[in-house]
Amino acid sequence: MVPQLDLKAEYSEIQSQIKKRVIRFFKSGRYILGPEVEALERNFAKFIGTQYAVGVASGTDALLLPLMAYDLKKGDEVITTPFTFIATATVIARLGAKPVFVDIEADTYNLNPDLIERKITSKTRGIVVVHLYGNPCRMREIQALAKRHKLFVIEDCAQACGAVYRNKRAGSLSDAGAFSFYPTKTLGAAGDAGMIITNIKKIYETIKSLRHHGDDGRHHAYNHVRIGINSRLDEIQAAVLNVKLKFLPKWNRQRQSHASYYDERIEKLKNSDIVLPQTTPNSSPVYHQYVLRVKNGKRDQFLSRLRNAGIQAAVYYPTPVHLQSCFGYLGYRKGDFPVSEQAAKEVLSLPLYPQIKKSHQQAVINTLSSL
Repeated sequence: MVPQLDLKAEYSEIQSQIKKRVIRFFKSGRYILGPEVEALERNFAKFIGTQYAVGVASGTDALLLPLMAYDLKKGDEVITTPFTFIATATVIARLGAKPVFVDIEADTYNLNPDLIERKITSKTRGIVVVHLYGNPCRMREIQALAKRHKLFVIEDCAQACGAVYRNKRAGSLSDAGAFSFYPTKTLGAAGDAGMIITNIKKIYETIKSLRHHGDDGRHHAYNHVRIGINSRLDEIQAAVLNVKLKFLPKWNRQRQSHASYYDERIEKLKNSDIVLPQTTPNSSPVYHQYVLRVKNGKRDQFLSRLRNAGIQAAVYYPTPVHLQSCFGYLGYRKGDFPVSEQAAKEVLSLPLYPQIKKSHQQAVINTLSSL
């Protein structure tokens, strides 16, 4: 069996440090918004290269709260990608605003900057980009467009923790960056957790208030100045993440090395049905997923053969967001975003994580060689 991800292998590498940190947490008696969260916010902001960081309960809340801080309302429009996990779009709809989709680039699967401007209207408030699979978007073009039209930009960095674009880390390239620490991410907690980063003091202070029922920040004052939510990052999750953050640069380098191993050996197969992952220029991706493109209608055949060989390959994502039934009210139809729809039929994620064994990678390559 070749797993898609092996969290037990990750834990075995750091278990002594995790145990020490968690024991210290229990002895402290501080379970909510204590020193572990404060340390993680400080350490994470430093790692990414921003002034501020706010720990929240999940990656979804990390997307939602910046939109709340920008006072997104019913009738507003936010441009985003239809080829992503559905949370990117649902947080927009949850506030009564309208997700406006723009198709992706065929090579990187990221939002295509060349198509954005034609979708901007008088109702457009901002853009939510997704650094899909850990590969950064073309942020220079997107930021220039946003500045010209006075739009906010939020980065969905759920899959891109540590990725670099033009010598800056993903999340620091816009007004705010949203991170998920779901256990399967490049930096994963032991449950749900998230983080928002920004260099804008007003956004930082508003999000800190919003995550704690809109209070004014005074301890036990019970003075609420805005309608907020309960989205506090648990101390125990922060304790785990404070340990793991130290290992993240090493783990990301290992991901990149494993991706290169796949690249070199799969290219030698000379299989015309396979397209290797493409990297955004001037970037360093972290390969949260190693994603092949399988052409000529053969993706499902490849997937079946890999799984029959005990290899846990996967598809992220089989149905674009605009075709999900929950967004039927927007009126989109098949054919509206052809590049995204074709990608959904062709993408195939191979097992890749920092601790993956070369023998497991070779088993994947051997199976691909028989196709």
